[in-house]
Amino acid sequence: MADNKHPEYQYLNLLRDILKNGDRKVDRGTGDASYSLFGGQLRFDLAQGLPLLTTKKVYWNGVIQELYWFMSGQSNIKYLVDNNVHIWDDYPYRIYKIRNKELKSKNILTKEQFIARIADDKAFAKKWGELPNIYGVMWRKWPTRTKRTIDQLRWAVEEIKGDTNAHNAIVNSWNPEYLYTMAEKKYTSYFPICHNMFQINIINKRLSLHLYQRSADMFLGVPFNIASYALLTIVIAKVLGYKPGEFVHSFGDVHIYEKHLDQVKEQLKRKPMPFPTVRIDKRVRSIDSFLPKYVTLLNYNSHPPIKAILSVTGGFGTFEKAKKK
Repeated sequence: MADNKHPEYQYLNLLRDILKNGDRKVDRGTGDASYSLFGGQLRFDLAQGLPLLTTKKVYWNGVIQELYWFMSGQSNIKYLVDNNVHIWDDYPYRIYKIRNKELKSKNILTKEQFIARIADDKAFAKKWGELPNIYGVMWRKWPTRTKRTIDQLRWAVEEIKGDTNAHNAIVNSWNPEYLYTMAEKKYTSYFPICHNMFQINIINKRLSLHLYQRSADMFLGVPFNIASYALLTIVIAKVLGYKPGEFVHSFGDVHIYEKHLDQVKEQLKRKPMPFPTVRIDKRVRSIDSFLPKYVTLLNYNSHPPIKAILSVTGGFGTFEKAKKK
């Protein structure tokens, strides 16, 4: 594959476009600045490998454990913490701080102490590790006006199984009842839903998935999102007996945080390497039989990781903070 045709250049060129043409914005809650463009799309033919970016090492265990967390409908970060995945630590810690400040608590734990308690204290984890109405809950247990919940992921898979011409196999995570100032405060989620809708489809006897992401942290978040949803495409294809087709990734606001500019410039100096592949064990026969141990990553070579600090923006909590300024 010629360098200039490597599919990773889609991502790298979007980074360059944001650096050159991005509009500077400042988050009203955190004060974090970013440079944004609106709209964009990446397309990855999964016959060419798994798009796990190679210009910086992506934490594979984080990708696969988070996807399992979503697919199994979980909402407590203890599973992730127990499996050494800390990409969701900041949001339950923010909820913990907000609620303890409201109670005027004098002994608020540091983030490190908080995560240690999540790991070691099941009762504490049950109380403070929950992220209600997170992706997995919306995928597998969408709440309704009655006690019934809707398993959107299962429905979408069954819909395609029953009708390969279906145009309606959509899974949605964006529920206004729990988001931002649309929600009653007692029901609000204090974290943002960013990758909010995906659709599966059969074209030319291959299964493809199209993700819409309304807000995209291009340096830290998007490499995970690309790998996660590409792997989800491959898993669903395996379950339904199809070869994987394309993973299509469409964006609303794509942005680079100002505090990530040096890291992005470093990444853009690097040349992509061939994408890896994955092998899915034959025991994965349904979405519920998927387990991280049944996926083997093959031939992943990459440049070294590039560390950066997560910007904990979005959600009702940052809006409340902004109102008090």
